[in-house]
Amino acid sequence: MRADRYLEVFIADQQLVVWQDGGIVKTYPVSTAKNGPGERMGSECTPTGWHRIRAKIGAGQPINSVFVGRRPTGEVYSAELARQYPRRDWILSRILWLNGMEPGKNRYGRVDSGWRYIYIHGCPDHLLQGRPESHGCIRMKNTDVIELFERVAAGCPVFIHR
Repeated sequence: MRADRYLEVFIADQQLVVWQDGGIVKTYPVSTAKNGPGERMGSECTPTGWHRIRAKIGAGQPINSVFVGRRPTGEVYSAELARQYPRRDWILSRILWLNGMEPGKNRYGRVDSGWRYIYIHGCPDHLLQGRPESHGCIRMKNTDVIELFERVAAGCPVFIHR
């Protein structure tokens, strides 16, 4: 992985951009928080500013693998499973766990993105419709999050714009 690679998330455009050597490598559609941007714990908002990928979780898991508490459950998402658990916030395929880098803004105390468990993760593809719908995380299509997972390393910088 290259140190000059970084990610940008544009909340207004619902897009994630992969940059390397000053050029765009790839652009992905995403879904950020239904409650908009914000850093406070319990707000269910997507935090803004500089972050790093704290951990990459899910390598080798099948597409649509279900995660609860950052651990695979052994389930694979399906319409039947969705009917069985209608209130579950589906975290699927891969997780890129984010840590804030700006003390007082998105790191430490009641604004810490890592302690808020803010991720870039897969979701049921039908839920990604180009509008904010998440509980704070950055949702992606499953094939996209798997591709992104392979493109970036832990420690990769991520800037989230309002």
